[in-house]
Amino acid sequence: MKKLVVVALLLALVFSGWAAGPKVKVGVCIANFNDTFLMYMKDGMDKFAKTLSDIEVTYADGKEDAATQLSQVENFLSQGVDVVVVVPVNTEATNTITASVQKAGKKLVYVNRYPASLPKGVVYVGSESIQAGILQMEALGKKLGGKGNIAILEGPLDNEAALKRTEGVQQVVKQKFPNIKIVSVQVGHWNKDEGRSIMENWLSAGQKIDAIAANNDDMALGALLAIQAAGKLHKILVAGVDATPDALAEMAKGNLDITVFQNADGQGKGGIETAYNLAKGKAVKDQVWIPFELVTPENYKNYMKK
Repeated sequence: MKKLVVVALLLALVFSGWAAGPKVKVGVCIANFNDTFLMYMKDGMDKFAKTLSDIEVTYADGKEDAATQLSQVENFLSQGVDVVVVVPVNTEATNTITASVQKAGKKLVYVNRYPASLPKGVVYVGSESIQAGILQMEALGKKLGGKGNIAILEGPLDNEAALKRTEGVQQVVKQKFPNIKIVSVQVGHWNKDEGRSIMENWLSAGQKIDAIAANNDDMALGALLAIQAAGKLHKILVAGVDATPDALAEMAKGNLDITVFQNADGQGKGGIETAYNLAKGKAVKDQVWIPFELVTPENYKNYMKK
């Protein structure tokens, strides 16, 4: 009798395994593991993947090198993944990645950074970059009282998000604030140390700056360090993008004036969910938009747990 029970249990396990079928294999290529926001986004991917019993997710760090990232994509394809998810290093160089994935007959999802082109069958999950710059500058312009000098800390020039966020700032200045002047735009590569160094150079050169519009929080926080060291804290407004925990902590101290919430968890979840649905043959939208939200000292507490 016991033998019959054991055999029945074994058969149940075997058939349940067959019923579940093979796992969906997803290879995720992230531009840079040192980018604070992208790591929160990866956490969102991990969290959602754990809710699915039949998925296997593997990650690769592009180290901000387009050639490295392409090699990682090709490596995932050679390993037989079902879907490749890419946060591109260089959005202008994504056509080669797209061609490689499509040639292999696999599915492709771009996340966070909009690719140079989005052919049929390829999906984008992220936020509309220009809106971040628009929200940031509208709030910054009001805090400045519609006049003054601003400087922009920009992400890499081969990156769609950097270009569009800067464009959003410039658009608002041109259309709504004729008495605000953009006195300098410099590339800080999303990096806190570079943001600090550039700000130090502006200050040492005697540049008259009333506010900083940074394309992301890391550069904004770097600028804050330089401003604080120069004894100019609260004399120069600072705005970032992403609403990272570090940025919100500075806002709680009264040091950071503005940031824009980019939903890292939402983008991460959306990327993996879309990849999973594509692998399962389910219908998905070509573009999945996760909206930006303005964060100020008046509402930042609402974002502390996000």
